[in-house]
Amino acid sequence: MQRIKQDVPDTHRTMQVVDHIRSLMEKGALQAGDQIPAEREFALSLKISRASLRTGINYLAAMGVLKVRHGVGTFVADGPPEFDKASLSLMGVLHGFQPWQMFEARLILESHLAELAAERSNAGHHAELSEEVAEMFASLESPSDYLIHDIRFHRIISQASGNPILAALMETITSALYDDRRKTVEHSVDLRESAEIHRELYRTIRTRNPAEARRLMEHHLRMAQTAQGMEQVKVRKPRKTPTKSR
Repeated sequence: MQRIKQDVPDTHRTMQVVDHIRSLMEKGALQAGDQIPAEREFALSLKISRASLRTGINYLAAMGVLKVRHGVGTFVADGPPEFDKASLSLMGVLHGFQPWQMFEARLILESHLAELAAERSNAGHHAELSEEVAEMFASLESPSDYLIHDIRFHRIISQASGNPILAALMETITSALYDDRRKTVEHSVDLRESAEIHRELYRTIRTRNPAEARRLMEHHLRMAQTAQGMEQVKVRKPRKTPTKSR
């Protein structure tokens, strides 16, 4: 009897599942609403472990290609695929996305969102941004709380851009970055400087200065990238074990 490969999913076996299901769809063997084969049967046919199969299925489910109905089975989605933070995180693992690549994508997208917000925002957006800035200054001693208001501030800017497609893309990237940042934010060293930049961003948007809003956002994100890199170094730095006195 042929032995199934070890139960440690990796990129190769995950993509084997993805490619196989995609091939079945292209041939018409699987169509919208169809149920895929039972897990045990499917894993045996692909000669992979059930753990690897589940990883591939979860990847496709996160992409909105499959729908998992617990206790019933897994089906080919009959609606448009959804692109959310889970799918972005999974693709990052599978394809080796680097932190600098995520920041680069954010820099390109969010600098233009700030520019659009300065042109299109309304009084309601201005009030919300002002409130979040005030909350940032009030939470300088609590990095985890500060991060929440930071995320809300950037979300308001994306909404104020008046382009829901760009706002949705920004939400995807920001959510994925937040999952990483919350693990390191307690090591932040200068939140006051960050809060000051957010206040300046708010003022340029309120006074409708698109060019300055774009410049400030670019400056802010470059500083944030450097700061987060320093936080990650502190997290990875091993603790020194005390030496025993003789």
